[in-house]
Order: sequence, then structure tokens, then C-alpha cells
Amino acid sequence: MAGRATASISFLQALLAHLWRAVCRARRLLPEQSTSYSVIGRVHRAGEIEKNGVGWAAWLLNRTVASFDEARMRDFLERWVQEPAFTYTAGSPPSSSGAALFTGSSPRFDMLGNDFVWGKPLAVRGGAGNNLDGIATVFEGSDKGGSMSLEVRLTPDVLDRLVADEEFMDAVTLPASG
Repeated sequence: MAGRATASISFLQALLAHLWRAVCRARRLLPEQSTSYSVIGRVHRAGEIEKNGVGWAAWLLNRTVASFDEARMRDFLERWVQEPAFTYTAGSPPSSSGAALFTGSSPRFDMLGNDFVWGKPLAVRGGAGNNLDGIATVFEGSDKGGSMSLEVRLTPDVLDRLVADEEFMDAVTLPASG
């Protein structure tokens, strides 16, 4: 919850921390190379993320979420107006380090609750507007029993290494092929 400190790390924060570490490995980032997660708002070294484990990375996510309030957001926006800067995903621009990861979603629209005469949707996809390396989108799972779908967009070589990462895949449930 924004602006409220909590000692508990949420399941989502732990999942995103697990993803962050696995993507650092799949991208073959050097231990001293900087990496960022858009939720974090800070930059850390890839080696820190890997060495300190998923709990530490989840704690970073937790602390950042807890620290956001209206005053902090206004301060960020005022500073950004003075010195606009953008975080780039891999290869955009070409000089980018390719170490950024972004996560987004919106609970405001019930994506799976619509029936356009074809029956209820089985899954949700992010769409062409989100085709950028390093984008992860969280959707409510189709069973609505607390599950979620995580759509991760990475370059093909990085994605190949991610699905070959046993530590990452041990925590992943793939949808049944039909």
C-alpha cells in the first residue's frame, strides 16, 4: 500500500524480485553493471541483486512501494521538469545498457469479466503497444482465486536463457497447452 511501511513482503514483490534476478542472469549482466526496476526508482548493481538473494530484492521493492506518498511524487515531478530523463529498455536507444526492467498493470478494468459473445476470455495479452524488451505486465489470473498471469517481454536470446534458468522455472507454472 502506497505510503505505508510494512514488515511483510507481498507475494507480488517476491515474484517480481525473483523475475528481476532471473532476468539479470538471462541478460548476462556483469556483477558491477547497474540494473534498475521501474518500481524501485533506484539503481543497483546486478551482482548485488544476484548475491543478496530474492528476499533482499523483494525488500527493496517493498521499501520503495512503502515510501511513495503524494509529497514524494510531487518532488519527483518537480525535479523531472527541471531535468527530464527517461529510462530506456535494452537497445533503445542503441547506447542503452539493456539492464532496465519495468512492470505495470491496472486493476481498474476487469479484463477477464467481459463476454463479447465468444465466451469468457481465457487469458489476457498486453498488446502491440507493449512490445519492448524488459516489460513485464501483471494480470489477474483466469480463475480469479488469487492467481495471476505475468507476461514478460524480452529479446528472443534473453527469453531462451530465462526459460533455461532452473531456479526461475522452478517457481513458474506454465499454462496448459491446448
